[in-house]
Amino acid sequence: MKPRMNFYQAAPETIKALVAVETQITASGLEQSLIELVKTRASQINGCAYCINMHTEDARKHGETEQRLYLLNAWRESPLYSERERAALAWTEALTLVSETHAPDADYEAVRAQFSDSELVNLTTLIGAINAWNRIAIGFRAVHPVKVKVAA
Repeated sequence: MKPRMNFYQAAPETIKALVAVETQITASGLEQSLIELVKTRASQINGCAYCINMHTEDARKHGETEQRLYLLNAWRESPLYSERERAALAWTEALTLVSETHAPDADYEAVRAQFSDSELVNLTTLIGAINAWNRIAIGFRAVHPVKVKVAA
């Protein structure tokens, strides 16, 4: 796969604005581990290899375990995620697939029980931002770094 363009060079001010949204969300008080789980889960749903690679690496740097990353795609069947994380992941799925789900009341009520108003706005904006990044990376065919394993 070859990249279609360097979107950072093509529209630096637009990308800078999206980065500023990310910076604001990171500073909002949402847990970094939760932020990375949400970014990774939305990227899994969207099939964005570039973003899955980036956010699983970022999650590991912030102390996330391999087991929780491996099981993220099946979070509903695993006891490894807190109720707060479960609510955020359900909301992530509902909004990432909004044309199919229409943000069900049950998912909203679950997330509402775990997050304050400002946290919920920040979480929802985070979900929108990662979906924008996924569409940019997929649309312009961003290629994730490849680590070559050297034979001993």
